Amino acid sequence: MSDTKSEIQRRRTFAIISHPDAGKTTLTEKLLLYGGAIQTAGSVKGKATARHAVSDWMELEKQRGISITSSVMQFEYEGYCINILDTPGHQDFSEDTYRTLMAADSAVMVIDAAKGIEPQTRKLFKICAMRHIPIFTFINKLDREARSPYELMEELENEFGIGTYPMNWPIGCGQEFKGVYDREKGAILAFSEFHRGQSRIRAIECRPDETEKLDELIGPKLRQTLADDIELLDGAGYDFDLGLVREGSLSPVFFGSALNNFGVEPFLESFLKMTMPPLPRRSGEETVDPFDEGFSAFVFKIQANMNKAHRDRIAFMRICSGKFERDKEYYHVQGGKALRLAQPQQLMAQERAVIDEAYAGDIIGVFDPGIFSIGDTICEKGKNLCFEGIPTFAPEHFASVERVDTMKRKQFEKGILQIAQEGAIQIFHEPNTGVEEVIVGVVGVLQFEVLEYRLKTEYGVDIRRRAMPFELLRWVENEDLDIRSLNLTSDTKWVQDFKGNDLLLFTSPWCVNWALQKNEGLRLREFNRD
Repeated sequence: MSDTKSEIQRRRTFAIISHPDAGKTTLTEKLLLYGGAIQTAGSVKGKATARHAVSDWMELEKQRGISITSSVMQFEYEGYCINILDTPGHQDFSEDTYRTLMAADSAVMVIDAAKGIEPQTRKLFKICAMRHIPIFTFINKLDREARSPYELMEELENEFGIGTYPMNWPIGCGQEFKGVYDREKGAILAFSEFHRGQSRIRAIECRPDETEKLDELIGPKLRQTLADDIELLDGAGYDFDLGLVREGSLSPVFFGSALNNFGVEPFLESFLKMTMPPLPRRSGEETVDPFDEGFSAFVFKIQANMNKAHRDRIAFMRICSGKFERDKEYYHVQGGKALRLAQPQQLMAQERAVIDEAYAGDIIGVFDPGIFSIGDTICEKGKNLCFEGIPTFAPEHFASVERVDTMKRKQFEKGILQIAQEGAIQIFHEPNTGVEEVIVGVVGVLQFEVLEYRLKTEYGVDIRRRAMPFELLRWVENEDLDIRSLNLTSDTKWVQDFKGNDLLLFTSPWCVNWALQKNEGLRLREFNRD
């Protein structure tokens, strides 16, 4: 096997998704600890006296103790090269999360054992299902009072329409939490809240029928419960099928406590065995194999001003095939020109290292002088690949925004356009009205705060914001349609995005139905693949 093929073979690129406070950032840190990427775990809650989580780098994130932007982290573990995409879990997250999932080959879903599936997890799962990417579930916080594991599994199956297979099984929960039973190895991992991951936990091999040994380990009551549970799971549960896991139809489930570093290493080891190297990608009718000789990549995220000292703008690219080499000339398909990617970097949150090479599955950051857009393809000269577009999802909250200082028009326009190009917000205007105010649409309302903060700190512009009553946005699919001729409710607004697409803003689903019923042939869609 060539060096390039063997390097690609050992890549694993996955996203970690969850609802707020399910423990995603804590789990990410523990994985980084095992890979030696960080030496000590930071403070997830952002207390003034403690270090901040390594994946949360924006100043506002540090103040709020939550992940707002998506971070990229790479580390080595037992021969694998692992790329973690850490997505925002906050309920007020942005479209950035959706796009990050487009760059992943699999997803780890973290669920709070007391709360189960929450609205945010539901939204993120839909994106995974749309791409048929494998989903691995880590049910966290077993050291606290938790819901029945059966109830949690049933909820997963009913909500997402996929099968579940518990790789291990919890023994008690909260104060009675004694550990987990590893079904594959037939062994018990005993829980100690003082462990915190200083060394590998030694599994105690023990069959469910070894009564005396189990009574000594976990007590007669929990031993009987465990024996009944294992019998039921073996008899009535799903069979393990790696093929179904890899096509996203069966989710392996792990139980543990990320905060106490319990169950994290066995999870990581099993996960790496089950996940695939980088997956093929579609380019029109063509399938691009990651092991193809020629380099290709697409831009899935743009972030301006990551480093205040440099006022820079970084385009994040997911490499889809071949090997990237620094200083080699590549072709920017949408720009129609050859270019050299300046200062290629691999990232550990805000820490960066300039690199000479990278492989399919890796995420690299390159300096963007303003030529890249989200979804752009970069490949070898002579090829004309164009990876399937990254969807733009309909925002759910809207506000009109105008600058306080009328003299700062240029700074305002530059700032709002750059932030929109990053995909954190969407911007619209009312055509043919002469009105200067910009309508901003976001997936989560925290993005309004982020917009205000960034315009002030990065561009020196204060803004006024006025909430608007719209809840739904739809792209108009019909071409050459005079929007002014449509029969719409009085509270429906016609707007255009900065690419000139026509859209309609609605205050309720009833207004959407009215538009479709009263205008024969009108076609509307919920997301755009421009």
